[in-house]
Amino acid sequence: MEDAPEPRSIHAIHSANKRQLTYAAPRRARAMPEIPAPDQSHPLHAIDRQVIDQLLAAATPEDGHLVDAARLLHRYEGFPGAVDLKDDLERVLRLWGLDRTALRDRTRAIWAAGYRPGLAAGAEAVGSGFDTADAES
Repeated sequence: MEDAPEPRSIHAIHSANKRQLTYAAPRRARAMPEIPAPDQSHPLHAIDRQVIDQLLAAATPEDGHLVDAARLLHRYEGFPGAVDLKDDLERVLRLWGLDRTALRDRTRAIWAAGYRPGLAAGAEAVGSGFDTADAES
């Protein structure tokens, strides 16, 4: 009669499983050297070019100009390309005598005062819920 194999301890089984997992682990790929990405073309470049040209023409910025400048600076920050737009946005700030911090502070105040794009100052509010309070049932 054959002898039954000796039962293995939990520790021995765990060690064997750990070795198998260690040996089966995939090898890590070597890190590739970082190659600078080519300049990318932003899909809104043509539209933003028109807006920036309007900003360059504004000697004294209005609220909408300040908001547009801040919006575009944020859009192109860290974008690998559109160098012409980035340079012109920096030129706009110099023209207006502002830095990024001052622009941020002014635009936050503009938004806090209730600014909404496309809504001219003093324009009447129009919309689906505008005149419902006076409607007769």
